[in-house]
Amino acid sequence: MPTSTVQPSFWNPKTECMPREQLQALQLVKLRAVAEWAAARSPFYRRTFAAAGFEPSQLKTLDDLRRIPILTREEWMLSQNAHPPYGELPVAGPLSAIRVHTTSGTSGRTPLRALDSRKDWSWAAEMWAYALWGMGIRPHDVGYLAFGYGSFIGFWGLHNGLEKIGALTVPGGAQNTAARVRQIVDFGATVVATTPTYALRMAQEAENLGIDLPASAVTRLVLSGEPAGSIVETKALIERLWGAKAFDSAGMTEISTIFMFEPENQPGGCHIIEDHFVEEVIDPVSGEPVGYGERGERVCTSFGRSLIPLLRYRTADLVVRQPAAFANNGRTWDLYEGGIVGRADDMKLVRGTNVYPGAIEAIVRGHEGIEEFQIRIERRGLRDEVVLQVETHPGLDDAAWLELAGAMGARLAEAHEGLRFILERAGTGQLPRFELKAKRLSDLRPVAEHTSVRASA
Repeated sequence: MPTSTVQPSFWNPKTECMPREQLQALQLVKLRAVAEWAAARSPFYRRTFAAAGFEPSQLKTLDDLRRIPILTREEWMLSQNAHPPYGELPVAGPLSAIRVHTTSGTSGRTPLRALDSRKDWSWAAEMWAYALWGMGIRPHDVGYLAFGYGSFIGFWGLHNGLEKIGALTVPGGAQNTAARVRQIVDFGATVVATTPTYALRMAQEAENLGIDLPASAVTRLVLSGEPAGSIVETKALIERLWGAKAFDSAGMTEISTIFMFEPENQPGGCHIIEDHFVEEVIDPVSGEPVGYGERGERVCTSFGRSLIPLLRYRTADLVVRQPAAFANNGRTWDLYEGGIVGRADDMKLVRGTNVYPGAIEAIVRGHEGIEEFQIRIERRGLRDEVVLQVETHPGLDDAAWLELAGAMGARLAEAHEGLRFILERAGTGQLPRFELKAKRLSDLRPVAEHTSVRASA
């Protein structure tokens, strides 16, 4: 942790700039420790390791990681249902924990419940300290968290991380958007933490209130919770509306905190915090590893969470891994180009064409005058159709809408092998707004034909 008055570029230069050979040796030591910990104390891991014929002593190199059976969300949920409320993954019960959190449930699935100890939360704060420092945030900053502090893990870890680096922290808590925007200005916040969707929502509200956000003290936005933080068009729109730099980050309730962040020099991707995680990228169908520059599904092993060890967790996040040299900023950690580029379980198949919500958002946000949108897939007669509902800025007249719809429709078709979208204009305020993760896609077909392209684990 930095202690001198001269502010270094890295939170922990020893590990952030460690030669990769040493880094991988460190990862192997930590991997053995967490595997031994899980085998000795978690009924779930003891059973699954035995079924796979795996013993921690078999971990001689990092390649041996693949001997460990993959953990899926479905297995975790089955364990939780069979042994409520927390299942058999934890190494101890709630008496050893200080807090319980759940996944967001925005996917419509039953949320997972996760316990964390005091040690786990200290570790989570350290992960956020890596990220915040890397984004250029320092003790003199004032951080505002536009977050409701519910059971969803959200920005709880970031709150602890801001305090760890010594910044003044303002918890936004449960209040309406107008009140939050006023507080951001009143407290002189220099950093705002939010989802990308809510950053746009707050910008709309500021305009309604006559508040000039680019003239405020905010210089940085920490984005998380949605893949949109790395969608170039969405990020550019957020930066323009706020007059501030936006930085992407990503984490999961399942791992208790974040695993990657976008640093100050913004190399077009997010560094993996590799001294605390081993990340694999696999083909979602075959389960085989893919190489640098290839799109695949990330599989996460965490070294820091003690109460619920996490080994080879299949995340459904789609990523493109690049070597550290891609960033050219001194860190020796690899990175994910473009952050999370999609979700394996978000892909929809429409008349033989793959449709990803993130790709649609990139096109929609590339046009001026759009306030909000929704995607609806439905069956009309014998055909499946993609309907894009668009809410425009109130000042956009009908002629401008027709021009906008024509241009956007052409770009959507071009990006989707000629698949034509049906564009509908929604009335002002008609489409839902979101404070955390947005849910903009509904598949209303009688039998959902989208599917996950994931192989069985």
